[in-house]
Amino acid sequence: MNAITGDMPVDGAVAANFRLLQDVDVRLTVEIGSTHLTLRELLALGESSVIELDRQANELLDVFVNGTLIGRGEVVTVGDRFGVRMTELVSPEKRAAR
Repeated sequence: MNAITGDMPVDGAVAANFRLLQDVDVRLTVEIGSTHLTLRELLALGESSVIELDRQANELLDVFVNGTLIGRGEVVTVGDRFGVRMTELVSPEKRAAR
């Protein structure tokens, strides 16, 4: 802190603001693909139905935070659960352009 003006240094203010935000909950969503169905097609779905998506099997998955694309990744297993290994991050400039 500046003894004369009482102002915090810019780096200190940024660090303090970042610490405040670290515990804010966000929703992370991974999208494997999408498709359009008619209501008739949706109602015809059963337990053994297969829905074809608009993405190739070898394509990366889109990773969103609060609805904003932040990167892409691939499916991995972590013990007996699925996970996503991030392979690509979207720059803040590209996120703002969307």
